[in-house]
Amino acid sequence: MNAGILYIVSTPIGNLEDITLRALKILKEVDFIAVEDTRHSLKLLNYYSISKPLISYWSEKEKIKAEQIIERIKSGQSCALISDAGTPGISDPGAVLIRRAIEEGISLTPIPGPSALIAALSVSGLPAEEFVFIGFLPPKDAERRKKLKELAVESRTMIFYEAPHRILETLSDTIEVFGERRAAVVKEITKLFEDIIRGTLSDILEVLEGKKIAGEFVIIVAGREKQDTSVDEALKEVRILMKKGMGRKEAAKTVAEQYGLSKKELYDRSL
Repeated sequence: MNAGILYIVSTPIGNLEDITLRALKILKEVDFIAVEDTRHSLKLLNYYSISKPLISYWSEKEKIKAEQIIERIKSGQSCALISDAGTPGISDPGAVLIRRAIEEGISLTPIPGPSALIAALSVSGLPAEEFVFIGFLPPKDAERRKKLKELAVESRTMIFYEAPHRILETLSDTIEVFGERRAAVVKEITKLFEDIIRGTLSDILEVLEGKKIAGEFVIIVAGREKQDTSVDEALKEVRILMKKGMGRKEAAKTVAEQYGLSKKELYDRSL
């Protein structure tokens, strides 16, 4: 018997009408749907009158449920994998099942759709030619600041996700580590109370301190501007990265790429 197919289906990140015709077609055709939270997913499925058997793969049981889903697919059934919002596996559960399907040689088909990070970047006004998606920063203060320090030399536009109860702390830490940068924060994207705040990091923090904090946030921060940097100045950057635990070779490579310097020269000088 031929195995079924695992469809990785992107679903709306807020507005239920942000779903593709192909996604609806797949959801109606598959044998069953793997969902993060049945209560949440039923709102979408009921809205489009889709009735299919559901299996929940919520966090604590993700590994166990992944094996059950794999066995059903191997028996010939097709499955649509969806998360509560956006694309499964992208700062969302689902990665465990996807990896297991690949290991078992199961066919995977992506059904693309809404993406909070791309939607937010498109209205940020910041450079979008090159960007890096960080996702959620560590929740603990010390670990978050450590991660931000590692990103301080990043020249590409950076995109973060953040929860409402940490947004003010994260912005404060970002200002402390990065200094003033151009930025944008998008709140509740595609939802009723969508809000876009642009300006410097301090401008945005000041605005948010005067607002009611609720909903999910996407933070977009401009990368560090490239400038003429002497080897001596670059060596200071290498030492900083090494103190944070980065290996000498990797630190030299990172700084050299940021400032257009010779990796070999910087490495040799750092010895």
